[in-house]
Amino acid sequence: MNEHQTQSDQPRLLPAHLRRAVIGAPMAGGPTTPELIAAVGEAGGLAMIGSGYLDAAGTRAEIARVRELTDALFGVNVFLLDRADSDAALAAAGGPDAVARYAAAIGPVAQRLRVDLSRDPQFTDFDQDATLAALVADPVAVVSFTFGIPGADVVRALQEVGSAVVVTVASVADARRAVEVGADWLSVQSAEAGGHRSTTTVGEEPDNITTVALVRAVREALPQVPFVAAGGIATPDDVAAALVAGADGVQLGTVLLRTPEAGTSALHRAALADPRFTESRPTRCYTGRYARALVNEFVAEFDAVAPAAYPHLHLLTGPMRKAAAQAGDVEVPPLWAGSQWRAADAYADRPAAEVVAELWDSATTTT
Repeated sequence: MNEHQTQSDQPRLLPAHLRRAVIGAPMAGGPTTPELIAAVGEAGGLAMIGSGYLDAAGTRAEIARVRELTDALFGVNVFLLDRADSDAALAAAGGPDAVARYAAAIGPVAQRLRVDLSRDPQFTDFDQDATLAALVADPVAVVSFTFGIPGADVVRALQEVGSAVVVTVASVADARRAVEVGADWLSVQSAEAGGHRSTTTVGEEPDNITTVALVRAVREALPQVPFVAAGGIATPDDVAAALVAGADGVQLGTVLLRTPEAGTSALHRAALADPRFTESRPTRCYTGRYARALVNEFVAEFDAVAPAAYPHLHLLTGPMRKAAAQAGDVEVPPLWAGSQWRAADAYADRPAAEVVAELWDSATTTT
């Protein structure tokens, strides 16, 4: 066992063990940097590497970079993809022809940006098994899952090397399933969350439940289970409301996007402050799974015609999204944002450690 591994005979990390029970959301694709993870951890919270689109080698490299910056505890989030579920959703949406039709619909946007869409995107699980094997071989404090409920064998393997297992859930039913397989705690994610909603099937139509309502429902159903609340938490009042409703802590995402430590693009940062954007909405138009973003021209035009095809649409639109961001075209790429993105203006450009401390400390002195 190397110096970084988690001792299996030590208590696994729970929200109550943190100096501040604040989780830095695993915002895959760039925003959650090693610097942001270090800042949240050193403020007494726990931040998560978003390994969703990394392979095992990329995840190991990201872990190494975080360890170079901080001795604070941190976690890794894994996207849990299932081929059978993806195939079923794609078939229900019309099969590969549905992806081809969508490609034709958005083709003019790609042409305007002078980029080719990905051809014939196929299912991938982004090196899922190798990533999990790497996390067993070299443990971190917490491993969390998004988009699915891990098998009990996976949970046990991680727990045996000392990692706490967290499952991101969007309903009471999924919370119960996560507890049944042995999860140590939960991230309870409402419809208010920015980015992807962690429904456990691709084809599921997410509800519109608020964070407070979902927290109350999960706490009533599972009175002894530790969990943090995620979705639309951007002010001390939001934190306090989640704690009063029954959460043991909170998860922050959108409010951290404009901190100096975040890897959020200049385009995305500017859009979050731009008064022209007046709505954020869950949409399948970028990846094929519902994810909440600011409503720009691309969302407005293609939200209604995007099929439930994940990760196919994520792969299809990838080159177009990258080209639009590089070109400074704010009307095309995904501008992920939770329901409270406007309230997050108050914390723009402030160090992440200050944001974590102020939100938690201000809330807990009044609850």
